Amino acid sequence: MSRILDIAPLRSFVAVADCGGFQRAAAALYLSQGAISQHVRRLETAIGRPLVERQGRGSRFTGDGEILLRQARRILAVHDETLCEFGVEPEQTLVIGSTEHAAAQLLPELAGALTDTFPDWRVRFRIDRGAQLRSVLADGRIDVALLLGPADHPDAQVVGELELTWYSAPAWQPPRRREPIPLVAFDAPCALRTRALDTLAAHRLTAEVACEAAHLAGVQAAVQAGLGVGLMATLGQTPQGLVARDDLPAAQPLALSVWSRRGLRSELAAGTADALRRLLARTDAGSAAPVLALQGA
Repeated sequence: MSRILDIAPLRSFVAVADCGGFQRAAAALYLSQGAISQHVRRLETAIGRPLVERQGRGSRFTGDGEILLRQARRILAVHDETLCEFGVEPEQTLVIGSTEHAAAQLLPELAGALTDTFPDWRVRFRIDRGAQLRSVLADGRIDVALLLGPADHPDAQVVGELELTWYSAPAWQPPRRREPIPLVAFDAPCALRTRALDTLAAHRLTAEVACEAAHLAGVQAAVQAGLGVGLMATLGQTPQGLVARDDLPAAQPLALSVWSRRGLRSELAAGTADALRRLLARTDAGSAAPVLALQGA
């Protein structure tokens, strides 16, 4: 029985942790999901213990898996450092964390822009909620995080502001006077949820969260179903099946900030921030840029 911890399976194992699952790890490493699973099974055979176990529809590391994860990072670091000693440069990877609501709209163009900016780097993405992104950023498992809200951190910088718009179903009507306005919002904590409630309260309008959702698709579906109004950042592009509302108080824009992990090379953080500024500038200029939806930060 082989008791060898090969580099490729270890790299796949770390990718499962960094990317948040087998499917995303496979995409990041340009492998099939089956190949990632096979790599993990090879490690389990070598260790003689289970490393990953099912949890609902997903999976999580066992206690032994967490131990191996720490050791795998050390092994890979020494492996790559050794190659560098002999003038062999390991593949360089830049990991960008973002809320999942930006994935389909912003990240494809950002990936292209970063590939042009850093042609020798592979760009990977991790999609998660804002609180989780801050945690993995602090742990050094991602390099940069794109978050809504001010840059209240020494390793963060504001790259622009996102205009916010109220949306409803076409047939939705505001409630009668003195009745609370039904709001569709993301699960707390959420910068947009807070901004929506604060905006209405500042105009002495009562509101209640009539529907909560963890994902952008859920928020838009609930608004389209007429369950309430939702405050969204869409760069002026109205989501399908919704209408903009100008009969509700205008909300102040939210800052979009780029957070970088401690120790990240300054040119990588600056290049990511500059790429985002260019994308936002194109939108401000009226180009056909993608919808930016970072509502779950």
